[in-house]
Amino acid sequence: MAKKDTATVTVRQTGSPIRRTKDQRATLAGLGLNRVGREATLEDTPSVRGMIAKVAHMVEVVEK
Repeated sequence: MAKKDTATVTVRQTGSPIRRTKDQRATLAGLGLNRVGREATLEDTPSVRGMIAKVAHMVEVVEK
């Protein structure tokens, strides 16, 4: 099976979800993040970009 050439984006969690709303904590979980310093590589889609924008104060996009 051939792999598709899809763009990816890597995000790193920089802030704690403590004292954040439930939807922000759920968004971090949806991005695959659960601890400060963790990184996740995700498909670069509009929905993922929207999730990153929602928790932009707790994550950073890593350039590799």
